Amino acid sequence: MSKYIVQGQTGDWEVVIGLEVHAQVTSNSKLFSGASTTFGAEPNSQVSLVDAAMPGMLPVPNAECIRQAVRTGMAIEAEIHKWSRFDRKNYFYADLPQGYQISQLYHPIVGEGQLLIDADDKGGIPEDKVIGIERIHVEQDAGKLMHDQHPTMSYVDLNRSGVALMEIVSKPDMTSPAEAGAYVRKLRSILRYVGSCDGNMEEGSMRADVNVSVRKVGDTELGTRTETKNVNSVRFVMQVIEYEASRQVDVLESGGSVDQETRLFDVATGTTRTMRSKEDAHDYRYFPDPDLLPVVLEDDFLADCRASLPELPDAKRTRYTEELGLTPYNARELTAEVETFARFETLLSVAATKIGKSEAKVATQVANWALSVGPGVIKGLGDEANLANSTPEAQATILAMQDRGEISGSQAKEIYEIVLKTGRDPEEIADAEGLKQVSDTGAIEAAIDEILANNGDKVEQYKGGKDKLFGFFVGQTMKAMQGKANPGVVNQILKDKLG
Repeated sequence: MSKYIVQGQTGDWEVVIGLEVHAQVTSNSKLFSGASTTFGAEPNSQVSLVDAAMPGMLPVPNAECIRQAVRTGMAIEAEIHKWSRFDRKNYFYADLPQGYQISQLYHPIVGEGQLLIDADDKGGIPEDKVIGIERIHVEQDAGKLMHDQHPTMSYVDLNRSGVALMEIVSKPDMTSPAEAGAYVRKLRSILRYVGSCDGNMEEGSMRADVNVSVRKVGDTELGTRTETKNVNSVRFVMQVIEYEASRQVDVLESGGSVDQETRLFDVATGTTRTMRSKEDAHDYRYFPDPDLLPVVLEDDFLADCRASLPELPDAKRTRYTEELGLTPYNARELTAEVETFARFETLLSVAATKIGKSEAKVATQVANWALSVGPGVIKGLGDEANLANSTPEAQATILAMQDRGEISGSQAKEIYEIVLKTGRDPEEIADAEGLKQVSDTGAIEAAIDEILANNGDKVEQYKGGKDKLFGFFVGQTMKAMQGKANPGVVNQILKDKLG
């Protein structure tokens, strides 16, 4: 696909995109208190005296939150700062009881890194592209205002107040909605691999501020940007970019100027609207938090963080292609999500044992089942499918029977359907329901002899060079055997008899 261009009345425009992703750190307690971070609790039931900003309460850093931020930085090949500092960002908001947010501005814990987004012709990314990451800093979240609980008042829920966030700030390296979508998906995948964030955008544990500007194609100066806050899905991130780019082009081409402002995304209309102006930069009066010492990381701590990292998506994808022989497409699909690769690797291990071959020998068969055949059967059954019956052992048993030539591909699907519905043993199903291939060469040969005898004219045509008739003989044989003949045996006997 060609470069993403917004066509205006006065010419072509390009879009420049930067993302600030706020990821809730995986931890049982908040950044500076022992209050729980469990989602969905009753309002204001998880608020410590520190979170409520009671006088005299002092914050105490949560070492696990620091550890998770460091591990995330290492996963994106970023510089880890051994010395970092917390600052106070001062502003008033109704759900910010302290009157300031503890954040990091001048000395973040993680410096510059990078993230590779993968080529995807269907998605509009013609080649792999590296997106720069400027920094990751740790900060505390604010509470939540609820405007739908009372006709004249807004309520405040402080359960999120003090929850640890990583703010992951990209460089303005993205130039299309597709690239931005791929970036968020890849970042979410890495966070979930590492275990530093669950990536649940619907629950608000990962959300993005989308910075968009436009400029004429060929210009090098950045245009005035807008920032659309708290976008909570990949699809919405892409919609924001599409709408904002078109809106800004319309404004500029009509002789106006783009205001530097904060905007909100309206899901119902797919549009953005002004939230507050940023024409005059806010003076947040940053200064070092007097209640917190600088964070100093020791070498042993950093070594433990690095040793705890799992095999990450890019490395896993390379191993799948180079060691297991999978296609680049299958490798990409299998490594996109934590749950997907975990199911695949478990099934691969069990199937290799049951089949009696190396994982590399059965990887393609297992990958096709995991990505296509199995999900297809589950989708077809809908509510009838009981996924609790879909154990790795049951699926591996089906794959082993197929590998031995006992069942065909269609029979494998039929058996799996019954397994999903009933939980019965696959081998018992194959025997009881007559779902096994016939590999008895004598029975197959007898059927073929009869077919050839009844179609002497076609035999002569085939031997005269009409090769396409081979498929006719195969089809007639399978019909005679009620679809249960082993196709490989059928093909071999026909070749022998037809010459």
